[in-house]
Amino acid sequence: MTRERLDQPRELKRTIRPPHYDPEDFGRLSERIARFLGTARFLLYMTVFVIVWVLWNILAPPGLRFDQYPFIFLTLMLSLQASYSAPLILLAQNRQADRDRVQNEQDRQAREASQTELEFLTREIAGLRLALGEVATRDFVRSELQQLRTPP
Repeated sequence: MTRERLDQPRELKRTIRPPHYDPEDFGRLSERIARFLGTARFLLYMTVFVIVWVLWNILAPPGLRFDQYPFIFLTLMLSLQASYSAPLILLAQNRQADRDRVQNEQDRQAREASQTELEFLTREIAGLRLALGEVATRDFVRSELQQLRTPP
């Protein structure tokens, strides 16, 4: 058992800390990347990239070829791209789901407020109808006068 000496400073323990990043900035970046990955432009770029890669490694002089026929390095590159794309797309989808959840809650609150206001206005109109039921309207007075002017 080792005893720490009080007359000497402790040894610093080195720990590896991940770099600090702003989750909001990273989320926005992942959404931009995910939006790009879902475009026809990205598919076109990837198609051109793969065609150039394959043609280069088939048609170039043997000394300039870097990936022979089974194109294992190309497969590795595409797998690496897919391994980064999938989490970025999932992160972007999670952020969109969070925004949708907030929007749905706001819509629900607005619907409840509208429903409450509609019920209040319905009660007010019903009250006005009851109050107007006891008041003589212009059409009622005209019809009564018309009946009085015509002999029976």
